[in-house]
Parts: sequence; C-alpha cells; structure tokens
Amino acid sequence: MTQTSDNVTWLTQEAYNQLRAELEHLSGPARTEIAQKIEQAREEGDLKENAGYHAAREEQGKMELRIRQLTQLLERAQVGEAPADNGVVGPGMTVTVAFDGDLDDTMSFLLGSREAASGDIEVYSPQSPLGRAIVGQKVGADVTYELPNGRKANVKITEAKPYTG
Repeated sequence: MTQTSDNVTWLTQEAYNQLRAELEHLSGPARTEIAQKIEQAREEGDLKENAGYHAAREEQGKMELRIRQLTQLLERAQVGEAPADNGVVGPGMTVTVAFDGDLDDTMSFLLGSREAASGDIEVYSPQSPLGRAIVGQKVGADVTYELPNGRKANVKITEAKPYTG
C-alpha cells in the first residue's frame, strides 16, 4: 500500500521489499542478460537491419527507465503501517464513490500509487483533483471537486476500506 504526500511515498514493508527486490533484479541479473542479448545481436552483423539488436536495445531502454523510477521511488519511501479501517478516506484505501449521488453509478479505486496495486484496480493519486477532494472525508460525505476542464463534479463516498491487494 502506498500513499504519496508531497515528495514522500509511504509503503508497507511488504510493498517496499517487493520493489527493492525488483530493483535488485533489474540492476543485476537482468542488466547482464540484456547486455548479452545486445552483444549476440551485434555479432550477427549489419545493425541497420538487425531486428534482434533493435528489440534488445529497446528492452534495455525500458529497463533503465524502470530502474530510475524504482530508485527515485525508494529514495523517498518511508515504510509505515496500513491505514486504519475507520471510514475516513486516506491513501492506501480502496474507495467507492457514487457520482451525483446516484448509487447505481459507482466507481471503486485505490487511492495511492500504481506501485502498490495488484490486479486490475484503477488507481487515483492523492494529488489528483478527486484524490485531494476526498482525502480526510468520511463515508457518507458529499464532495464537490473541479475537473481538469474546469467543470465541477459531485461524488458521495459510499465506502473506504484499507487496500488488501
């Protein structure tokens, strides 16, 4: 579970360990493996028409980007506990909202970071317009927030539970 506040990213110990293990794998064995793929493709000759070489270089670029993302995330990470199950919306919680008070038109999402999400749950940042509007609100609250296009939207918070993955 993750919550982001300014430049700090809060992680449970489990999420921190998982991200740290991914970083160690990418920085060590995966880097060596991709370097070997590039070298093997380079030995095949003409690099202009060598699809294996270009694919390996693209894979290397994506991997290096992920390494930078993980490094930055873990540098500002603080390990903490899961949020309390007290009905108050906060980062690290699965929140269900009803649009314009219509209990048939609902959406559930994780308020936090994509790094903490597993599965197909949508993720909203606590810094998003909706996230900023609902953090600290209680279940049952009616909240109005401004959309990126300048229009207003209304939601009713129907549920807020700690995210369990």
